[in-house]
Amino acid sequence: MATRTGIFNKDHPHYRWVALSNTTLGMLMATVNASIVLISLPAIFKGIGLNPLEPGNVSYLLWMLMGYMLVTAVLVVTFGRLGDQYGRVRIYNLGFAIFTVAAIALWLVPFTGGPGAMWLIVWRFVQGVGGAMLFANSTAILTDAFPANKRGFALGLNQVAAIAGSFIGLIVGGLLAAWDWKAVFFVSVPIGIVGTIWSYKSLHEVGTRNPGRIDWLGNATFGIGLVALLTGITYGIQPYGDSSTGWGNPWVIGSIAGGILLLVFFVYLELRVPSPMFNMRLFRIRSFASGIFAGLLAAIGRGGLQFMLIIWLQGIWLPLHGFSYEETPLWAGIYLLPVTIGFLIAGPISGALSDRFGARGFATVGLLLVAATFIMLLLIPVNFEYWEFAVITGLNGIGSGLFSAPNRTSIMNSVPASERGSASGMAGAALNAGSSLSIGIFFSLMIAGLSASLPTALTNGLTAHGVPGPVATAVGQTPPVGSLFAAFLGYNPIQSILQPTGVLDKLSPANVQALTGHEFFPQLISGPFHDGLVVVFVAAAVMSVIAAIASFLGGAKYVHEEKLVEQRVEEASASRA
Repeated sequence: MATRTGIFNKDHPHYRWVALSNTTLGMLMATVNASIVLISLPAIFKGIGLNPLEPGNVSYLLWMLMGYMLVTAVLVVTFGRLGDQYGRVRIYNLGFAIFTVAAIALWLVPFTGGPGAMWLIVWRFVQGVGGAMLFANSTAILTDAFPANKRGFALGLNQVAAIAGSFIGLIVGGLLAAWDWKAVFFVSVPIGIVGTIWSYKSLHEVGTRNPGRIDWLGNATFGIGLVALLTGITYGIQPYGDSSTGWGNPWVIGSIAGGILLLVFFVYLELRVPSPMFNMRLFRIRSFASGIFAGLLAAIGRGGLQFMLIIWLQGIWLPLHGFSYEETPLWAGIYLLPVTIGFLIAGPISGALSDRFGARGFATVGLLLVAATFIMLLLIPVNFEYWEFAVITGLNGIGSGLFSAPNRTSIMNSVPASERGSASGMAGAALNAGSSLSIGIFFSLMIAGLSASLPTALTNGLTAHGVPGPVATAVGQTPPVGSLFAAFLGYNPIQSILQPTGVLDKLSPANVQALTGHEFFPQLISGPFHDGLVVVFVAAAVMSVIAAIASFLGGAKYVHEEKLVEQRVEEASASRA
């Protein structure tokens, strides 16, 4: 008979709600920190006294932008497997502690300039290690704690926290950066301390372990392969030679090709070792395979949407409506609230209903709605009416919510109890790898769209305001990535581009005011930007439709334990007959 004393006792009837609240806090903290830096980068670089747009500092910018997500994506499967072997709660609790230590180190940054940037990058890597431990085991802990008929609601809330955190981080980062850039890192300190103490006190191992030797070769192959692939894609957005992107750079090509080959070898290896890092045979389960594939494509599309909307708001719409470039990071986060609200409404509801009706319908309809919103965003003008933008992005959030919670539930329900850590890790890897891939993929697609029309528009616009022809032509031929990064960071792109040339000191005050004001660059880039949006959002819509088809093909409601019980009953009946 289960004891009813002590709510933190694993046999207490309400223990599962303790597990839900703790793991949801962990996921929220991990994903908020994945995006909080995105919106705060201008304040952070100003705080350490470094201009991220100078050629020698672009690598600092990229690794501040990508480091946390890349480390988390690479390690999440490994920590999922370690959770299966040594205890999911043990790895999860350690992740909370590591994450908190890194948050304290980030808050106390002792350096400025390049050393300050390196300090932040290294400790963001460490924070990514803690985040990977949280990602890898939170849903496995919940799957262990909740019965099959209640998991959809629990996993739905957990997944809502995971994805909503990426949007909440934009708002929180904008607010805190406007106050004090160090507060961006400090906000995780008290939450991390309380969460670490709480997790060590309240969580218990209740799942099935899958002991075995550590697959060192598999871990190394997967880690190096994924790092090489994601790093190559990251550097692919930087100019190379006369090209506006780096996809022709031999190092980028070699990194991507080498990463793919190592990941292919990883699959071959895992099918042959006795105690694999990840049981590749789980992909024989249709619900699992389709769920992972759909989750990866959805994460790429969602990440692309996030970055494109930030550029759209910060680089064009907000300046056209009177906001200074210094204010745009904060207000971009605020104006993206409809996405978060839509997601928070749909996520828990679809998660709970998927317990009864299965995941397929919700996930499929949700992704089709997401695809439709990508097309809707192409139909409104670049200088839109805000209510149109709010309705469309709100619908996008609803679609993502309809998909995300049921998708994670279907993945976790489909695997044996002994493989839940690995399955959770693979789902987390798909989420984080998709977010990392989205930056390289969609920035490159946007640059491709801008390259056709931005040079001419930029040259003509500068010449019309007194910039000498040779300078205007040279500036017009600069890679569009500079303008994109400037808009993304809330800098005035024209001022950033022209300042090194010295031209601004020679022009009339009226021309200087026009060039560096709120309207010149937004109006100049509106047409080329829409050309880029067509490429980006059509690609995102196609990915969403493919993911919807994968979700539909995943099959009806499937729970692994129920399947085993039914099979054993049938076998027993057959033997008696």
